[in-house]
Amino acid sequence: MPSLKDIQRKIGGVKKTKQITKAMNMVASAKLRKAQQRIERFRPYADKFYEMLIDLSSRTDASAHPLLEVREEIAKVVIVLVTADRGLCGSFNVNLINKARKLAREKEAEGKTVEFVCIGKKGRDVLRKQPWATRAEHVNVMNTFDFTLGAELGTSLMNGYLNHEFDEVIIVFGQFISIAKQEVTSKRVLPIVSETAPEEQETQGPASEYIYEPSVEGILAELLPRFVNVQIYRGLLDTNASEHAARMRAMDNATKNCDELSKSLTLVYNKARQSAITKELMDIVGGAEALKSA
Repeated sequence: MPSLKDIQRKIGGVKKTKQITKAMNMVASAKLRKAQQRIERFRPYADKFYEMLIDLSSRTDASAHPLLEVREEIAKVVIVLVTADRGLCGSFNVNLINKARKLAREKEAEGKTVEFVCIGKKGRDVLRKQPWATRAEHVNVMNTFDFTLGAELGTSLMNGYLNHEFDEVIIVFGQFISIAKQEVTSKRVLPIVSETAPEEQETQGPASEYIYEPSVEGILAELLPRFVNVQIYRGLLDTNASEHAARMRAMDNATKNCDELSKSLTLVYNKARQSAITKELMDIVGGAEALKSA
């Protein structure tokens, strides 16, 4: 059994750890509020943008713009992996990386070449040890980014796609649903196609009627590049909010574990102390009896 000093030292260490996890929980909670406000303000705009763009694309042929045209042969796929720059957020980063690796293996099984664009330090560090090439990386940006980063990434991906450097772009990110729920999501960014099945479109009823001027093709040429930027930026916002929610939950669980461990160690300390007192009393009684018999 460990000594009383060792147990006291462990209890003190657990209490200090609890102070740290509690403080990190409060910091994550404060950051989550800001990140949640950003994604909740941006999401209606992105959804309406997507709805309008799908309506526009349905009014014209896919050959009207290169970003709409699905190529007959897809030889190279770029996966944009969005993770956090820091850890201590449970299995959040691991789930994102596993999703991206699974997707890459599926594409390779179909005979396609896979490259990665890494946003976030955690994903970059893991993929350095993987067999896939990294096309670009952006680290230490997840706490300071704005729409400029989304536009930069979107423009780079569109240029590569239009120059036939690759044939498909998929983004893997953490979709923020609520504080208690975040889902690992993959979404095709290029080429731009509707993700709703035809039978689902029929059940949704007729779409809203819009009048476009000067022409559908001219508006598509203007909006499609912006839509790619919006999709990338939304993935960044979702992942940022999901990261803070996951870290807040992980630190809350760690704080509770510290409480349980502290109680367990206190019980062990009390047992060890009682054992030591009993032993001392037995030594005293034994000594007294020895003196009486002498």
